[in-house]
Amino acid sequence: MIAVDGPAASGKGTIATRLGAMFGLPVLDTGLLYRAVGVLTQRAGDSLDDEGAAAAAAAILTADQLDDPALRTRAAGELASRVAVHRRVRDALLEFQHTFARQDGGAVLDGRDIGTVICPDAPAKLYVTATPQVRAERRWKQLQGQGETVAYGDVLEDIRRRDARDGGRDAAPMTRAPDAQLLDTTDLTIEAAADAARRIVEAARVRWEAAKAAD
Repeated sequence: MIAVDGPAASGKGTIATRLGAMFGLPVLDTGLLYRAVGVLTQRAGDSLDDEGAAAAAAAILTADQLDDPALRTRAAGELASRVAVHRRVRDALLEFQHTFARQDGGAVLDGRDIGTVICPDAPAKLYVTATPQVRAERRWKQLQGQGETVAYGDVLEDIRRRDARDGGRDAAPMTRAPDAQLLDTTDLTIEAAADAARRIVEAARVRWEAAKAAD
């Protein structure tokens, strides 16, 4: 089990995907779960501040709904951050994530509370980050590539607002687990970041196997 946490546009999703390919493991972007809940809640005409309505949407979420292209938009990211503050939403999605993580052979999960709440016993934990400015530039370029017209300054404001909301919420706030290895991707290419992540995971596996043999 590999837990990859970090703020928006830090590179954690790409790194998680690369790790899945390197080690032959399935990958779950848990952020898509919250994006889906936000989109479904909005489509139903319910308020994003209505915890009961958002939790109801989370309770009926299925894996095939995660393929909706609408979940990749800037708007969906904002919706996700708003519904993620609700404890009942997080509770409803907990079993979905646990089931994925318990697959035979292991899995890679990326999000904001994987190493602290979802899989605190994961043998390999990474906390991926970068400066807000670099993350905003990455997300801005990504949105442009998707055909969305948005100013860089607006994206930077989104990033800072999401950081504050995700880090300050009462339910499972975004934070680095004490035993998670920090990976700052500010000045790294994706190839260099993925290689650094691989080395972190391989070192964690060696420690885990040694501890298992000693028991």
